[in-house]
Amino acid sequence: SLGLVGGGKKIQMVREKYTELLQNLIKLASLQTSFVTLDEAMKVTNRRVNALENVTIPKIQGVLDYIDRELDELEREDFTRLKLVQSKKEATIEEERKKKEADIADKLSKGLTVSKANDADITANFDAGDDADVVF
Repeated sequence: SLGLVGGGKKIQMVREKYTELLQNLIKLASLQTSFVTLDEAMKVTNRRVNALENVTIPKIQGVLDYIDRELDELEREDFTRLKLVQSKKEATIEEERKKKEADIADKLSKGLTVSKANDADITANFDAGDDADVVF
């Protein structure tokens, strides 16, 4: 029973309640839309994470392993090459030493004197008396 006395008040209260409920309903619909958008974004992110974990990272790890193996092989090849060069150098030095000993023995057998000059001293091979005087 609305009546003339209290009817306007009740209609006003119902109107205010309706407005408040309508605003809450609008907020709820907005939140629902946000949740749907957030759910889609989470699905996309989960797909990307799965792609990284199951595809991209294993590929990169495979490439890194390949590079590591190749570098190890190159290091072994360099080590082998260095050993070969070192052994050839030692053989050359030994040949030169034997050749010098043979030259010294040959000179001694011919009665020539052999000087024990230092190989590093290049001035030992030159006689300053052979040079002409230089005037500045």
